[in-house]
Amino acid sequence: MSPSSALSPQARDEALATMQGLSGQPELDVLVVGGGVVGVGTALDAVTRGLNTGLLEQRDLASGTSSRSSKLIHGGLRYLEMLDFGLVREALQERGLLLTRIAPHLVRPVPFLYPLTHRGWERPYVGAGLALYDGMAMLGKTEMGLPRHRHLFRRQVARIAPDFKTEAISGAIKYYDCQVDDARLVMTIARTAAAHGAHVATRVRVTGFLREGERVVGVRAIDLETQRELEVRARVVINAAGVWTDEIQEMVGGRGSLHVQASKGIHLVVPRDRIRSEAGFIVRTEKSVLFVIPWGRHWIIGTTDTPWSLDKAHPAASRADIDYVLGHLNAILREPLDHEDVEGVYAGLRPLLSGESEPTSRISREHTVVTPVPGLVMIAGGKLTTYRVMGKDAVDAAAHSLKTTVNLTTRDSITDRVPLVGAADWETRTNQRVLLARRSGLHVARIDHLLGRYGGLVDEVLALVTERRSLALPLEGAEDYLAAEVVYAVTHEGARHLDDLLTRRTRISIETFDRGVAAAPGAAALMAAELGWDEARTADEVDHYLRRVEAERRSQRQATDQEADEARVSVSDIV
Repeated sequence: MSPSSALSPQARDEALATMQGLSGQPELDVLVVGGGVVGVGTALDAVTRGLNTGLLEQRDLASGTSSRSSKLIHGGLRYLEMLDFGLVREALQERGLLLTRIAPHLVRPVPFLYPLTHRGWERPYVGAGLALYDGMAMLGKTEMGLPRHRHLFRRQVARIAPDFKTEAISGAIKYYDCQVDDARLVMTIARTAAAHGAHVATRVRVTGFLREGERVVGVRAIDLETQRELEVRARVVINAAGVWTDEIQEMVGGRGSLHVQASKGIHLVVPRDRIRSEAGFIVRTEKSVLFVIPWGRHWIIGTTDTPWSLDKAHPAASRADIDYVLGHLNAILREPLDHEDVEGVYAGLRPLLSGESEPTSRISREHTVVTPVPGLVMIAGGKLTTYRVMGKDAVDAAAHSLKTTVNLTTRDSITDRVPLVGAADWETRTNQRVLLARRSGLHVARIDHLLGRYGGLVDEVLALVTERRSLALPLEGAEDYLAAEVVYAVTHEGARHLDDLLTRRTRISIETFDRGVAAAPGAAALMAAELGWDEARTADEVDHYLRRVEAERRSQRQATDQEADEARVSVSDIV
């Protein structure tokens, strides 16, 4: 029987038993540490090459950097100005693969306006850059999948974006990139890896390495759900811990040549009706660029780029950060926005390979793979768009180790040809959207919402609705989502806590003005029925979530990073 893609509670138990050698299965070839986009991408690459693969994540899938990005799949237009042509070309090729082959159900085109504020030289200068950008995309292995850029004059900009100040511009250039729900991408890659036989377990913290002489032969870890200590042996361990890379290096005595600097980026979420525009914007600031990105019935606005040396699990946005983003946004809008217009705020940390004295906005997003000791591969740097290449490079390094130590020959990467789960039947189900609506009793708009989140896996969600009609109801307090989506998140998507559900499996925590407070009791009750929580445990989950929201709100009123961090860390993880 082929493995299932479902990341159910039972699948977690089975994965842990297998990784510990309790089920009679052979020792792992590769163990990946870290459940962000690079970790799950590495696990998928390894398992599809025929390697026996496991993955451990100390919190939830995408709980760090990979759920807190700008949610763009893009080439990185600003890296052209840095003359980083190789990075841009590679990212554009990956953009095309994701849009047309790997994840067409999750990745979608998004239009942007690049305003022109200088007469004369700027239009040909920016136009040449965007022509190069489009040209690089068209020279990739797959079709570009997006319209080419076009020049607009001021009057055309005013029609497309009535709320944009056009007095100070001579026009704009409209171009296209792509976007994705980053946390959903990570979870879907993990499910795809599981579907091909990878063993995936979250809420397991690695505490040290198993050694035979100099060689790393596995890890010691603790199951945070049961507090049980365990050992997992593997021929090669690949560390993909992002901003925690330095801590992992300390576990091997500080050996390793990667120096990762955390850079904080914050984003604001505001309702779509606050800014009238058919396209997003990209605006240069004195430090970086500001993106105003369409996001369903919302806008995502960001980002900042500042060094961060405080709590890595829960980076905090200060009032100064929020004021900075609002200030730059209001400089281009006819009707300014203030704090009352902000639905959600989130902060994430980019794991940048640090130069000793460079500002974080200038440090490259390229990645590096090293093998500090035999049996251990470490990868850091990179960006969301190029996760697949990073995974390939990490497994290439692991394959070299396997060849030299146990004479195991590994096949080449095939992940450029492996669609993620949900991609296969997505177009068919999209064509059948009206039929699906009739059969399920749901509105066509609701079917469209489900198709955009699950692709061809929509059948599994609709099966829940058919079996239990109460799950066809909207989730109270967050009516964009169905009750069925909460249950499905537990049974198929690895959600183990209320925080997992409200912040990552859905984006309720940033898409509602109350940050998901009203939705928390109903969602917890649905999860309790699937996870066997009693009333006390269910109340604890709700109480923890409410305290987490209040800590975030308090941190966002503080003037400095230090004060914001102190406010945020007052509520730690529930485990």
